[in-house]
Amino acid sequence: MQTLKVDTSEDPLTSDVLLTLQLRTANEPFLPRLKTFECEEVTEAFIPFIPLFLSPQTTKINVGFTEDSPTVAIASMISGFPTLCPDLVYISLGGLPRDSVIIDAVSEMLLACNRNSLQAFHVDTPLTEEAREVVYQLPRLTDLWVVIEGTTSLPTVTLPNLITIDVEFEDLNWLRGFRGAKLDKLEWATFHSNSDLSEDFLGEFERVALAASAQNALSTFRYYTSRSWDPNYRSLLSFKELKELEVEFSCGGGCSSRVDDDIIISLAQAMPKLEILHLGRAPCGRATGATVDGLIGLASHCPNLSKLRIHFQASSLVDAATSAATQAALDDKPVAPWKECALTDLAVGETPIPAESALTVTLMLLQIFPHILNVKYTNRKWKTVTETVKRFRRMGAFVHRSGMANPSHTHYQ
Repeated sequence: MQTLKVDTSEDPLTSDVLLTLQLRTANEPFLPRLKTFECEEVTEAFIPFIPLFLSPQTTKINVGFTEDSPTVAIASMISGFPTLCPDLVYISLGGLPRDSVIIDAVSEMLLACNRNSLQAFHVDTPLTEEAREVVYQLPRLTDLWVVIEGTTSLPTVTLPNLITIDVEFEDLNWLRGFRGAKLDKLEWATFHSNSDLSEDFLGEFERVALAASAQNALSTFRYYTSRSWDPNYRSLLSFKELKELEVEFSCGGGCSSRVDDDIIISLAQAMPKLEILHLGRAPCGRATGATVDGLIGLASHCPNLSKLRIHFQASSLVDAATSAATQAALDDKPVAPWKECALTDLAVGETPIPAESALTVTLMLLQIFPHILNVKYTNRKWKTVTETVKRFRRMGAFVHRSGMANPSHTHYQ
């Protein structure tokens, strides 16, 4: 066996079984050829037995702890990883308690690992200063997930093979450590912060990333905060290879989205490879955001776009449909670019929709995004739109099947 995945929450192993296993193996590895060990929702009773499954052949460890897992037991178990598995390539530890005992244990574990073999290091706890000096200079590291507390400064970063980075932070001071770094292989960048974002994070990230040549390969950018935020999206226009752009913020204290047609069209033109665009959480109930022009711009410039979540004005779809001038323009304009748009999933949340306009909105959405399948809503007034979209899909599928069954007949969809 080379891979073992254990879920103690769904199929718990009793202490009797584990003790019997321990006695039969005489503290030798139970699975001496095991390469990968994965265990989610680790219970307190199971923690002491994890070392039984590890051996010098194990190179990947992925463990997630429950909230009530005891700190001392976790720390003791983690400290033994480098001895049991001297050539670790991948280590991921989630659900760790955030206290000094765990910080020290994880840091000591890192310092004892083979630095020439470690390629992925994912831990959701801060590190000591000595451990930070090591982790940001690992020669073969491709995947990094770290937590940075307060105004902690980073040492000079030298990670030439970095492909994925995930950072939880409170202050922008850590970005200085990446100045002068070479990140031309970076493809995925994810950030989490619930601190006051009055500072321009996107602007700071742009300056560091461009200096490190990160714009050449970066395909995914995600930013998550539970606060209200008005980011400067123009700082991302240099990242033309993006396929996924997700900036999540809250409208809980009042709508903070400033997304409009200018922003949407600028992003669409700069990022023609976009497949997922999420700006904000589920749209709030305020009538704001992009109009039909912004949606058409997305459909025209981003043919691979499959998932969309932005604030937009449903009323503009109705206005466009009832405007003779706009309708004439739509009729005269080639629709081929729109038909190429792959969008299937649209999140509308609480977006206001004019009364008695569900059919009109549906027809306009199908005109702009002809492959749309799912409309995710919390405003019940969108239910009719969702049902109508599905009805159109069933009609199209029926016509398609009939055409396949009767190839001699001509069918129009």
